[in-house]
Amino acid sequence: MTSLAQTYGPGKFGLSFELFPPKTDAGVKSLFRHTDRLVEFQPSYITCTYGAGGSTQERTLGVISEVRSRYQLPVATHLTCVGSTAQQLRSYLQRAWELDVQNVVALRGDPPQGETEFQATEGGFSYANELVEFIRGEFPDMGIVVGGYPETHQEAVSPAEDLANLKRKVDAGADVIITQLFYDNADFFNFRARADELGISVPIVPGLLPVTNGAQIQRIAALCGAKLPEAFVADLQKHEDDPAGQFEVGVEFATRQTAELLEAGVPGIHFYVLNKSEAAERVLGALDLPR
Repeated sequence: MTSLAQTYGPGKFGLSFELFPPKTDAGVKSLFRHTDRLVEFQPSYITCTYGAGGSTQERTLGVISEVRSRYQLPVATHLTCVGSTAQQLRSYLQRAWELDVQNVVALRGDPPQGETEFQATEGGFSYANELVEFIRGEFPDMGIVVGGYPETHQEAVSPAEDLANLKRKVDAGADVIITQLFYDNADFFNFRARADELGISVPIVPGLLPVTNGAQIQRIAALCGAKLPEAFVADLQKHEDDPAGQFEVGVEFATRQTAELLEAGVPGIHFYVLNKSEAAERVLGALDLPR
């Protein structure tokens, strides 16, 4: 059994945080100041994103291997199909494994900046399920996370086809599903129920991004197709010129959202923290989190 499967085993709760690789040395120092605070909540593992076409792969491996070494925590590197051949992906995974990075978040990936459609690289993969199958075949002991979309992937022709694609990823060997961010728990509960009806039995973990800035979350939500509840947007707009007020509104909303998910028995929570700790600290500090 892979380490990720064990993380979400019976009677266990998986808390995880997602980082991204900073571009500067100052950014790296800031990242670890915030990560020092996040690990006080005893996360099960930490992940780090991977730029389009592998553009940040050196920084990704540097950050995630340092997290592994510094905190003695399981870690996961993101990996996408964009701009890479199977051989290049194999080489990256081998280096990750040698650095004791034993888990992968396997994604198709978004088109590089300036491009509107995904284009498969010759000798590479077109779909995330192909990447999952490749990883499972080449590195059978690696844990594999895949993405799920409570509000349906923007490129999917229908919610049913999107869910069928998710099942293909699970059938190819995924251990865990982490969802795209969402702000209406009803969307998650409906997604989870439909997945269960389709026979998807791996843990489905909600991915949450606590709001700290109204304009920023509007941009992020638009990019990934997430809806923001009207009442929540209205509350943020009341503090349009007050960053501290927006932060408080966002933290209060995220705390309520997380509490409801915990009551519903989710197997874990994954926080998109944007390399900051304050919002996640506030949310987690207000809740009696399962250990």
